[in-house]
Amino acid sequence: MTGRDEEFRDYVTARLEPLRRTAYLLCRDWHTADDLVSITLSKLYRNWRRALGADNLDAYVRGMLTNAWLDERRRPWRRERSTDEVPDRADLTAGEPSVGEREMLLELLGRLAPRRRAVVVLRFYCDLSVEETARILGVSTGTVKSQAARALETLRLLASHHSAAVESGRQR
Repeated sequence: MTGRDEEFRDYVTARLEPLRRTAYLLCRDWHTADDLVSITLSKLYRNWRRALGADNLDAYVRGMLTNAWLDERRRPWRRERSTDEVPDRADLTAGEPSVGEREMLLELLGRLAPRRRAVVVLRFYCDLSVEETARILGVSTGTVKSQAARALETLRLLASHHSAAVESGRQR
């Protein structure tokens, strides 16, 4: 095995699960998430030396992943489908949301338009700056800010409707 291959293997070993979770947040399907990660990693392997020159390798790879998802969404045979599946594993560390809260958030996230969902995932799940998010999506920083604001407003509205529906169900 060459030094290049070892570097790549070490990177993939350390980042595979976070990439898979990010892909799931974008597409809401574990099988599609695995496909997206596979596509991304094969492109990354072909361009490994160039990727190593990036200022932030993780941001570069998340950008590749996001672009792979957006490309897949454009394919005519791909239509987003909602799923009732619970993620493979739950992380129940202190301060983390409950499984029910996570399910609700995933459901609400799935109701956002794809670009808005991408902005929310990159900005708030991946913790990227406005500038990094804009660079990955190929849009202006103003677009990222407005899309994030609109997405958060939509999520708040959907969450309040969801909470009201749950509360109304309890009172019956």
